[in-house]
Amino acid sequence: MVISIKVGDKAPEFTAKAVHEREEVLIHLKDFQGKKVALYFYPKDLTPGCTTQAENLRDNITELTDNNIVVIGVSTDSCKSHKLFQEKKALPFVLVSDEEKEIVEKYGVWVEKSMYGKKYFGIARTTFLLDEKGVVVQIIDKPKVGEHAKEILKCFS
Repeated sequence: MVISIKVGDKAPEFTAKAVHEREEVLIHLKDFQGKKVALYFYPKDLTPGCTTQAENLRDNITELTDNNIVVIGVSTDSCKSHKLFQEKKALPFVLVSDEEKEIVEKYGVWVEKSMYGKKYFGIARTTFLLDEKGVVVQIIDKPKVGEHAKEILKCFS
């Protein structure tokens, strides 16, 4: 089931396994109320586009946190894969593991894709920006991986 989330909607709540500071933790989206959240969905750990996007966020994390913005990445990769990604790329933000595809389906980013004429399902690279009350204030469809932090900061300014 695909839920169509729009600007002005309350972001769907979730509880999930995640990796933060290379440790496996359980997070709840509601734990981040009071802060702005950049909830970004990406296809796969350690792939070129996803690595560029994560590195751009990492390299601009001080400016993001100075603006009260928390970055949370979500993919269908395992916590083990997320730990490796965090270690190899020194990522200072939470990576959520959605192996059951519950969150990606809730947010409507688990979509049919096509590559070289072959159809498959995967994550549509999308970022939901939430205000301090958990309301969606902007949706960045197909963010520019090398400029993603700038896109987030611009939307929140």
